Amino acid sequence: MAKVVRTTDAAGEGKGVVLRSAPGGPALRFIDTEGPLKPLVETYYLYRWDAREVEGVERVDVGQIRFMLKGEGVLLFPDGREEHSRPVMINAPGTAAARYRVEGPFHCFGVSLRPIGWRSLVRLPAHQVADRVIDGAEVFGPEVIELLAELRRLETLEEMIAAVEPFLQARRQSVPVSHLALAQAVREWSASETLDVQALYDAVPGMTPRQVMRLCNEYFGGSPTHLRRKFRALLAALRLYRGERAADVAAPFSDQSHMINEVKHYTGHTPTSLRERIDPVLAATLDKETFYMLPEAVPETLDPHDD
Repeated sequence: MAKVVRTTDAAGEGKGVVLRSAPGGPALRFIDTEGPLKPLVETYYLYRWDAREVEGVERVDVGQIRFMLKGEGVLLFPDGREEHSRPVMINAPGTAAARYRVEGPFHCFGVSLRPIGWRSLVRLPAHQVADRVIDGAEVFGPEVIELLAELRRLETLEEMIAAVEPFLQARRQSVPVSHLALAQAVREWSASETLDVQALYDAVPGMTPRQVMRLCNEYFGGSPTHLRRKFRALLAALRLYRGERAADVAAPFSDQSHMINEVKHYTGHTPTSLRERIDPVLAATLDKETFYMLPEAVPETLDPHDD
């Protein structure tokens, strides 16, 4: 199984989170965002796998901007659709796990967006484009293809971050203050034990349940009921990956079979494969615990505005 470790500059690999796998396997490195883009971008990452063909499973995730440095392929969605990759592609928060197949070598630089970042940078209602491949050139214009050409000439994750951040800074737009409050409420709610939907509605003063539902769809790609299922399944997957007994993990579900079905729906894995044959990228994202949607405090540089 691939091993995930945290490193610092002193470790010789740079700071961040690094996936170490067997020789010939994937190499994956994350760096959490710092500075003025932190409210919008959760993580930057660089993925490299020099195999002739790369296959894997992608759990439901936050919104992503992906720059295909090498390789091209298809995403296979649960409804049977296949969509081809784009040189720069955007993926909204999904509703179920998907599989991918790429003719390698496969190198990808990615930007994981917080929900506020999805609204500020992509500006598409997430639920309307969920489980689709969006052409980045259609959203960002031809300059994003010029940026891709620059990224393909670079070697390190740090160099790529330095190249992409000015582009993102120029693209960002402010969001209403009330939407920040909603995103913060969802973040805190996602870490709660009960994930009671009414509790989420009650946590957003000044908004009706209908407004909360609409904004959850636009920012997070699903209604509060859907988010409850997704967060519960991802937390269960994390606990199973760490070795907890399936019978204990199943407590928040109607029974153990329900838990297994939900975990497989959102991660593409069963409890057994989470422990023994887990996709290396999924292992890295679970180990990193990337469930949180906003920093604890929103920096003033986000520049929110009133409704």
